Amino acid sequence: MNPQFTRSANDKIIAGVCGGIARYVDVDPVFVRLLFVLAVFLGGVSPLVYLVLWLIMPQEKVNTATTAPALPYVPDHPRPAEQWKYDPYTGEPVRR
Repeated sequence: MNPQFTRSANDKIIAGVCGGIARYVDVDPVFVRLLFVLAVFLGGVSPLVYLVLWLIMPQEKVNTATTAPALPYVPDHPRPAEQWKYDPYTGEPVRR
């Protein structure tokens, strides 16, 4: 179980509420989404609950140290850096 009850920043379709609940209880987010949709159609939960959770649950803080840095700009290269598959200086594959 995750000790923090937050909305997911990465695993979201609308606002990350189901992704955050799934991370909190350590299950697959698809199960939480299906359970929520079934509960709405079977009359157990109102979509208002999702909106309230959207407002109450804090957004997960994204760790910027793990995000990929921006590719460098090289003005004299024939292709822009966004199209590189390999770094021309080191030969390593470019991760996006």
